Amino acid sequence: MSQDLAVSETPAPPASARSGARTRWRFVSIAVAVFVALAGVRAITGQPMLTSAGTIQATLAFAVPIGLAGLGGLWAERAGIINIGLEGMMVLGTWFGAYFAWSFDNPWVGLVAGVLGGMAGGLIHAVATVTFGVDHIVSGVAINILAVGAMRYLSLLFFVGAPGGGAAQSPQLPEFPEVGLPFVAEVLAPARDSGIFLVSDTASLVTGLTTNMSVMTLLAVLLVPLTFAVLWHTPFGLRLRSCGENPDAAESLGVPVYTYKFTAVVLSGGFAGMGGVFLAMVASSVYQEGQTGGRGYIGLAAMIFGNWRPGGLAMGAGLFGFTDALQVRGGGGAVHSLLLLIAAALLVTAAGMLAATLRRMRSTPSFARMAALWGVFAVGTALAAAGGTAAATGGPAWWWAVAALGAAAGAFAAVRAVGSWPDAGGRLPLAALVAAPTGAVVLVVYFATDSLPGQLVTYSPHIATLLVLALASQRLRPPASVGRQWRKGRA
Repeated sequence: MSQDLAVSETPAPPASARSGARTRWRFVSIAVAVFVALAGVRAITGQPMLTSAGTIQATLAFAVPIGLAGLGGLWAERAGIINIGLEGMMVLGTWFGAYFAWSFDNPWVGLVAGVLGGMAGGLIHAVATVTFGVDHIVSGVAINILAVGAMRYLSLLFFVGAPGGGAAQSPQLPEFPEVGLPFVAEVLAPARDSGIFLVSDTASLVTGLTTNMSVMTLLAVLLVPLTFAVLWHTPFGLRLRSCGENPDAAESLGVPVYTYKFTAVVLSGGFAGMGGVFLAMVASSVYQEGQTGGRGYIGLAAMIFGNWRPGGLAMGAGLFGFTDALQVRGGGGAVHSLLLLIAAALLVTAAGMLAATLRRMRSTPSFARMAALWGVFAVGTALAAAGGTAAATGGPAWWWAVAALGAAAGAFAAVRAVGSWPDAGGRLPLAALVAAPTGAVVLVVYFATDSLPGQLVTYSPHIATLLVLALASQRLRPPASVGRQWRKGRA
């Protein structure tokens, strides 16, 4: 007698689910690591502004318009349309939000009007790029230029002569209500004032995130997980992203590609318009000409930094908002203390890249030679950093000779490694070769100076933008068909 036994096995989760879980944990771990590093720098340098509750609240205020512009770019580019016009759509949002909020004395009417104004700009961009096939960059730049001029004309028509208004600004605007958890600030006050590493910083973080928050800030923060849920966990989001990856294949499966592209770009303008409303009515209490200050472009940079995903975008917006908040609240001293964090981040990143490269080369014949060259490079960089730091802090002059010797040895090893790089070694870690000496130079500058020039402090957010884009460009993966002209019926 025979008996068949049926053994059921629990199916393994799909690869996409495992990848998504890893990505989310990666974002969380990076955010925690950055916060712990900031707390450490605060404890070392004695700069309380780095993690104070006021800085956290200012970071949110500066990050929200950048994040909203980045969300607008994310929606458009996931559907295959580059939206350089986000800056102009933010301008439309600032003016229309201010005008209708002032006219009706109601901030919510202003919010709706600002979002609709941004969506009107998105509709113009969609008609130009999707319907008429205009180059995406040309259309976006045109919207940016026209929006500024048109809003100036409308200000002359409606704001001149009004109490407090003029050709370049609106009258005083109504404000959104604030929300927060009661008693949090009072309960956590002893922990905030203790100065204990991580304890004080965590208390300040919780206080900054739970008190005196504008309702619009809360709405903007909630749009990040909502965007992720819609674009990655709904059939609508899957079809929209397919239009940015392979519109021909999407059309062959019955997806109305034009409709999804129009929808994405119009919603993109709405997000940018909402960012403009935030600038006019939360970050300020009046509309002012030039109020956007290039935040539409910085939002695009945050989107690229986040690799076209909402979580990474939020981290990028937070980074740019934090540098903005520091240069406003803390001045040169607080921004100067960040040099220590930047130097450590560059050196650790370079070490990680070199270690990963050597792991990939373990089974190749050139492993020993490359390991020796990378070792000389690492030791030379360390000597240069240590010698320069010792000399800059008042050590004997011969420390400069040590620094020069280390720099020469590191440069020699780097040149030899580049010149004799084997094909089996994979991609040459050029980013590590740049990050390591840059980190050493930044470290020496930190110990050699007490503060930064005012001009450098003012432009620190833009410098951070350039550095982030330069270092993040190695692992970017934009939608496959973004920026390409597409016509129906080619499938």
